[in-house]
Amino acid sequence: MGTTQRNAVTVTGSASGRPMLFAHGYGCDQNMWRFVTPAFEDTHRIVLFDHVGNGKSDLAAYSDDRYSTLDGYATDILEIVEEHDLRDVVFVGHSVSAMIGVLAAIRQPERFAGIVMIGPSPRYINDDADGYFGGFGRPDIDQMLESLDSNYLGWSSAMAPVIMGNPERPELGEELTNSFCRTDPEIAKKFARVTFLSDNRADLPRLRVPSLILQCSDDVIAPTVVGEYVHEHTAESTFTALNATGHCPNLSAPGETVDAIKSWL
Repeated sequence: MGTTQRNAVTVTGSASGRPMLFAHGYGCDQNMWRFVTPAFEDTHRIVLFDHVGNGKSDLAAYSDDRYSTLDGYATDILEIVEEHDLRDVVFVGHSVSAMIGVLAAIRQPERFAGIVMIGPSPRYINDDADGYFGGFGRPDIDQMLESLDSNYLGWSSAMAPVIMGNPERPELGEELTNSFCRTDPEIAKKFARVTFLSDNRADLPRLRVPSLILQCSDDVIAPTVVGEYVHEHTAESTFTALNATGHCPNLSAPGETVDAIKSWL
C-alpha cells in the first residue's frame, strides 16, 4: 500500500517550491493546519498527512508491532518523503510529532533542511534521578492512561479543553474534543501509551539538522522548562517563546505561529 492511501497524503501549494511537511499531534489530523498552511502555499510545496489511526488514514494499516514505538511513525514519515521524492524538507511537527520528526531526521538527515517543533517534549514524565522535569509524575500518567482505557470519549471531553487552554474561547476546546472523538479509540489508547511513556532525551544531541522550537506559555502538556531543555540539548536550535497560550497555537494563534516560522526560514 502506498503512503497516499495509508496516510491520506495531500499535496498542494507551489509544485516547484521547497517542500514543507506538516505533522499533527496526538488525537488530531491534518485539518489542524488549515489556518497555517495557506501562508506558505505561494512559496512552498505543502504536504499534509494523517498518522495511522487518525483522520482519513487507513485503519487497516495499523499494526501493534510497527507502532509500538515512535520509530514506526518516523518510518512512515520517511516513506512519505521517499514516495513523493521530497528533498530539502522543512518538517513542521506539533506535540508528539516534533519528536517523530527528530527521529526521522536523525535517520536520513540528507532529506531535511530544518525541523520546526511546536510544543515538543522529549519525555513527559519527571525523572527525579536526573533532575529532569517533564511536567508529570509517573502516577499522573498511569492514572491518565487508565481513564483513557476505561472511557476514551469521557477522557477526551474532559482533557481536550485543558490541553487546548484558552478557556475564554471554548470553541477551540470543542474542536479538539471533536477531533479526539473522531480518532479510532483502540489505536488512540495505544498511541497515548507510546506518546506519554517515550523518552527521547538521548536523541536530541543526535539531531544534525537546524531546528526551531516554538514554545507557548501556560502549556500544561509541554511546560516552558521542557522547551528550554529541548533547546539546550539540540545543536543548531533556535528557541522562540510565543505569546500564545495552551498547547495548540496552530489553532489558537495561527498568525503568530506563521510569523515565527517565516522569520526563522
